[in-house]
Amino acid sequence: MCRRYRKVWGTEMNITDVHARQILDCKARPMVEVKVTLEDGTVGRGAGPTGTTVGAHEASVLRDHDFSHYNGLGVQKAVANVNGPIADALRTMPIEDQSALDEAMIALDGSPDKGRLGGNAIYSASIACFRAQAASQKTPLYALIAGDTVNRLPVPCFNVVNGGRYDEFTQPFNEFLVVPSGAESVEHAIEIGVRLFHQIGLEMTKATKAPPRVATSYGHAAPYADPAAVLDLMRTAAVACQVDNYIAYALDCASSEMYDSKSATYELNGRRVSADDLIESVAHLSQEFDLVFVEDLLDEDDWEGYVRARRELSRTLLLGDDLIVSDRKRLQQAIAMKAVDGFVLKPNQVGTISEALDTHAEATQHGLISVPSGRSGGVIDDIVMDLSVGLGVPFQKNGAPRSGERIEKLNFLLRVIDENPGCRMTDLADVVRY
Repeated sequence: MCRRYRKVWGTEMNITDVHARQILDCKARPMVEVKVTLEDGTVGRGAGPTGTTVGAHEASVLRDHDFSHYNGLGVQKAVANVNGPIADALRTMPIEDQSALDEAMIALDGSPDKGRLGGNAIYSASIACFRAQAASQKTPLYALIAGDTVNRLPVPCFNVVNGGRYDEFTQPFNEFLVVPSGAESVEHAIEIGVRLFHQIGLEMTKATKAPPRVATSYGHAAPYADPAAVLDLMRTAAVACQVDNYIAYALDCASSEMYDSKSATYELNGRRVSADDLIESVAHLSQEFDLVFVEDLLDEDDWEGYVRARRELSRTLLLGDDLIVSDRKRLQQAIAMKAVDGFVLKPNQVGTISEALDTHAEATQHGLISVPSGRSGGVIDDIVMDLSVGLGVPFQKNGAPRSGERIEKLNFLLRVIDENPGCRMTDLADVVRY
């Protein structure tokens, strides 16, 4: 299991109270928030965000399905599970052993996908415990995770253009990202991301004679069905605002959303194509554009396809998101098959902090990359930022610099820089393959 984050001073601090409530995420959908109180009055809070697109192998999100409230999306059942059995299990346990706390909740649930109590209930309680532990030690959570001086920060990636099914066409790739890999500092990288996001909007207006639409993930809605055309527009914007020498790109294909199991084909440029056709197309894109990574290129259960893709995509990193769902066992299978170069770290997918940290440790042990990422249904004070800094990863995924919870992630990095003089942005020279 994961490393035990134990205090190096004082005595054990026990949990005295666990309380949950229903709050709202950035899309005004109900979510679970948990407050954990320790015997000295220290408090930790946690709320687990949910993605708009959810992989089939993720921990279950328990919703009420009472359509007279929030169109069935309420989470009062999950809240009751925290205030009842989860609180009973955690009360009086020492806060210092995150794995023991998470294991207690996993055992209490007893289902393979945390569906009995709800992955959203368990994960929110897991976050609250971890935050309470850091608060009891009077240290930022990212510092507790790092266990040492923070001297390296990840390169922030910006999800600036969003694909999907639109009235006029379908853009099959879910996310087009800007990676300021050549920026001089994190501050410079953030400024590049903000400037380029706005310039992309201007270039879209010039090209389409209409203002860009806001997509469901708050990036610009893709104006074209052809992924190459979208990347070319982004490159045009980079040249226009004179940041082209500082940036690279990345893709989240989210191909499970475009996969038809009956025909075993994917959507691409208005037609159905095979896995090999899709791999070949992205290989060409990686030759034309500097792609730091390509995420979820194929369906979440196409293991053999990922093996072929990894052999073909020699100029970029192949990451698994829905394929791995931050689950150690699925990552071990990917390692054994040599199917990916890394995975996207979303702790709510597996359902506890300690399980997610175990998966990260497994990746690190085998030379693979972990890429922490928020969810589209995000929150202010997302624990993914503490993980991004504390785990010392080379880069992380952020949304478009438009909405408050996404901008807060950038402000988090700016605060860390100010509070840790001398820390620098990671040099990706030894990571990228282009």
